[in-house]
Amino acid sequence: MLLNNNVTEFILPGLTQDPVKKKIVFVFFLLFYLGTLLDNLLIIITVKTSQIFKSPMYFFLLYLSLSDTCFSTSIAPRMIVDALLKNSTISFSECMIQVFSAHFFGCLEIFILILVAVDRYVAICKPLHYVSTMNRQVCSVLVAIACVGACVYSSVQIFLTLSLPFCGPNVIDHYLCDLQPLLKLACTDTYVINLLLVTNSGAICAVSFVMLMFAYVIILHSLRNHRAEGRKKALSTCISHIIVVILFFGPCIFIYTRPATTFPMDKMIAVFYTIVTPLVNPLIYTLRNAEVKIAMRKLWSKKLISDDQR
Repeated sequence: MLLNNNVTEFILPGLTQDPVKKKIVFVFFLLFYLGTLLDNLLIIITVKTSQIFKSPMYFFLLYLSLSDTCFSTSIAPRMIVDALLKNSTISFSECMIQVFSAHFFGCLEIFILILVAVDRYVAICKPLHYVSTMNRQVCSVLVAIACVGACVYSSVQIFLTLSLPFCGPNVIDHYLCDLQPLLKLACTDTYVINLLLVTNSGAICAVSFVMLMFAYVIILHSLRNHRAEGRKKALSTCISHIIVVILFFGPCIFIYTRPATTFPMDKMIAVFYTIVTPLVNPLIYTLRNAEVKIAMRKLWSKKLISDDQR
């Protein structure tokens, strides 16, 4: 419920107010966002139109690319446009929508990363049960559960945010609407709300990270019993997955597992997991994978043949 809210819009100063630096920010983030769209849409089209889509791992990676695309889209376009404006404002409703969408797709990405780890665990540690355990119906149900879980998590965040009264200051010291800078603007004691937010966001980040690292330690330990060729391939896959996990969870844990305090470096750290990570995820996770490269070559070969036949 909205309480005594006299604020109808917020001011977003962005990363800088310097006109020259704002132009640099515009070019930089436009290129990053276009790269994110290109990388992830290429993965989505390739996986969806090829035989590797039948593989549970690539089924999950398709949804990872989809969540990366949506996560970046919930933040980057507005930030790019705001870099061209002298004074950037966002309405209260739009701010709440951005909070919900960013946390929904961010949480969905966390759950998808867990599903990818589960898939690798079953494939490497329980290979004889892999086909029966990770069938398409099970994978679809797991993705649906991940979506529901992300929706519940984001709804809790929005409910807690809407329970705060905003009756005075409206300058968000950030380039996006997020929980920590919004807490600083509330004209009430936010200790309990912050504790609940940290419990919600922080617990999901920290617990998920520990679960993922523990799972990959078990997987890497079990690789000792595999043949050299299979061990090399599985090791390469797992290491790339671990890199993505560290790149995503490191900044998130720093931001969301601490009390309601903000630091000057918060904006740049937020840039890393909101803009940079969605770009590098497909490069690390999928585009370096031999099966994906082969599928891409086949896709482009078919396109070239169809163009020649016209």
